[in-house]
Amino acid sequence: MKHFTLDPHMTASVGGAFYPTGHTFVMFPDAADASVVGHRLLDNGFSGDEIYLIPPHVVLAQITPTVREADSPLPSAGTDAATVRAYTKLAREGHTALLVKTRDEAAANRLMEHVRTVTFSIAQRYRMLVIEDL
Repeated sequence: MKHFTLDPHMTASVGGAFYPTGHTFVMFPDAADASVVGHRLLDNGFSGDEIYLIPPHVVLAQITPTVREADSPLPSAGTDAATVRAYTKLAREGHTALLVKTRDEAAANRLMEHVRTVTFSIAQRYRMLVIEDL
């Protein structure tokens, strides 16, 4: 698993909110569950370069601030800012995230097979112009 650093390609071109197209963002109330799922993914065909384990303080420091830009000068027309606000609320409660590259529906389905073995709080797949609840 990789160390997360927000990269410009992970933000929306309009507004700048967190929008990692081609990835799925999942949050877990228990950091140990996030780690277990991440390791299961590594054991089942996902590359370590495709998985980021993101602790709550990193969500708050790097992802949360992207909303300030997205709402200026007007509130975001899409759900990207609202989604980041949901992540922020969960991170403040101590939830840990996994960001996983999911190129297609098959990869997203494989990911969710592992995620659903533990308790998770939110799972969002980012596609071009669509944030999909999983």
